[in-house]
Amino acid sequence: MKRIAYVFLTEVVLAGMLVAVSGAQSEPLGDYARSIRKGDKTAASAKKYDNDNLPSSDHISVVGNATDSTGPEDANPAPEANSAKPENGVTPSAPSQDATKKTDPNDAWKQKIADQQGKVDLLSRELDVTQREYRLRAAAFYADAGNRLRGSATWDKEDAQYKQQIAQKQKAVDDAKKALDDLKEQARKAGVPAKLRE
Repeated sequence: MKRIAYVFLTEVVLAGMLVAVSGAQSEPLGDYARSIRKGDKTAASAKKYDNDNLPSSDHISVVGNATDSTGPEDANPAPEANSAKPENGVTPSAPSQDATKKTDPNDAWKQKIADQQGKVDLLSRELDVTQREYRLRAAAFYADAGNRLRGSATWDKEDAQYKQQIAQKQKAVDDAKKALDDLKEQARKAGVPAKLRE
């Protein structure tokens, strides 16, 4: 009986707390959200641009790397800009395309390093394929005793050829890795950041 009384008393207390909390909220949640939004609009006095209100006739200064995009606006300048002539009869010169398309020397180093890394990867894959092929042929040859007796002379020739191919490809991989390391060292001496050299 005591347990039932305690449970009932706990339920009454919890219900009272819920009523008090819900009564403490003086305004509905929607009104509160609207008031917060109004406060944000007045606080944000800076103009924000998106695709709808972006000016199309003015030039916009963008900080960062220039992109190499040739859109319809780049290909055909605005007609009103070309038709407007100053009173002295001299047309103002447009900024050169070279000034807008500056290439970063670090990008050239990054491209060279990426190309050399691609060569190293390709040569490494070729070496791996040759080694796997050699292992498969050797396993097939040594697995059959009759084949070892009948074809030992041809296997010796093939074995020597495979080993020579593997040695040549290993040398090519080593040379390519050395060239990559030399290129990275040259880039380091030229002042290229470490993250671009990796």
